[in-house]
Amino acid sequence: MRPTPNPIAAGQESVWSYPRPAIAQLTPRRLRITHRGVVLAETNHGVRTLETSHPPTYYFPREDVDLAALSPSTGQSYCEWKGWASYFDVNIAG
Repeated sequence: MRPTPNPIAAGQESVWSYPRPAIAQLTPRRLRITHRGVVLAETNHGVRTLETSHPPTYYFPREDVDLAALSPSTGQSYCEWKGWASYFDVNIAG
């Protein structure tokens, strides 16, 4: 049974309209991640991935991430399309 998508309102996208296989596209948007007022990552060179029934995911170039505020986590995952992913913990007081 396939879920029935909600109607799309003006200015919205439907995840059911995204392609399969997934695509990665450069995004012109300025992307920024902050935590407790600290900028962890900021870029004008992000990549947005779109895959059927999944929300968009944004990726940052490593050089645009403040690695001093992060420490490697033990978690890893694998995606047949994107490959291996590693994770980080945020190191901000408190």
